[in-house]
Amino acid sequence: MLTASSFNGRGVMAEVMFAVPVLPGREELDRKVLDELTGSRRKEYEAALREAGITRQAIWHQETPDGTLALIYFEADDPEAPMRWTQSESAVSRWFVEQMQEVHGFDISKQPPPSVSKVHDVRV
Repeated sequence: MLTASSFNGRGVMAEVMFAVPVLPGREELDRKVLDELTGSRRKEYEAALREAGITRQAIWHQETPDGTLALIYFEADDPEAPMRWTQSESAVSRWFVEQMQEVHGFDISKQPPPSVSKVHDVRV
């Protein structure tokens, strides 16, 4: 997990990003779950993110020779917010964690995101 802080006009926020592998053949399930979160479950999803202190969650898929990686990015009040979201007792959080176990092969609420090392960062 890589964390950084930036100023967003309301104050300092944490930026958290990491990558996790998607199990072979589970890319479509991941897309379907994410579509449901922004579709029929949107209100409860946004409420759960807000409660955890998250203001943005973005996910990309990157195809590699070894399979698909999910690239995950959060903007939040603090670096612990993503774990609060996955450890929440809200129905949508519990459902999301169960679905992500199918997508990634592990319980995302039980282990922190993988570590990430910054190797380059330049702003001009």
